[in-house]
Amino acid sequence: MSHRPKWWRRLAVPVSVLLLSGGLAAPARAGGPTPTVVDTARGHGDVVSPVFCLWGDHVREHPEVVRRIAAEGQVLCNHSMHHDDLSVLTPEQIRADLVETSALIRRAVPHARIPYFRAPYGSWGQTPQVAVELGMQPLGWRLAITDWEPPGTDVLVQRLRDGITPGAVVLLHDGGGDRSQTVEAVDRIIPELRAQGWRFTLPRRRG
Repeated sequence: MSHRPKWWRRLAVPVSVLLLSGGLAAPARAGGPTPTVVDTARGHGDVVSPVFCLWGDHVREHPEVVRRIAAEGQVLCNHSMHHDDLSVLTPEQIRADLVETSALIRRAVPHARIPYFRAPYGSWGQTPQVAVELGMQPLGWRLAITDWEPPGTDVLVQRLRDGITPGAVVLLHDGGGDRSQTVEAVDRIIPELRAQGWRFTLPRRRG
């Protein structure tokens, strides 16, 4: 996406390091996780397990991409149906949105586990309690490298070097346009961080 509201918030989640592949379930032209991103994760073996945050509209359009993500053993996250600002909705409206999104994901991948929910723009409102009631953990992030406005691969790599801290969740985008710079940056930073002793994991499930 090319624009973010001023009230967009960055939230911390207590994990070691997570590469959060935040985007939409569709090829790049439609805005979502591309096979290239899935291939990049697979290329680093079991050391990286991205969370793919899925936008319902694009799940409907490209269920084959969701199936590919699941087949690679990656983690799925409900990212709402239309990427609306859910903070202005009632709990009933939020529930309807999240239920519809999860149903579409499970239509593509029957019985899929969807352990996380990420609010569009980080605008939470009453979504956390609704997500928990639906069995999903609200998932925020600590570091966003502003890759929706591609500045060049070297710049993205440096932002990752400068911004990653213990416990950080890193928000990356693999949809909404040409994300080749993000893919290249991820491919470069993973071995560098591993050599420094970093490990990549998933957020701890709460409760």
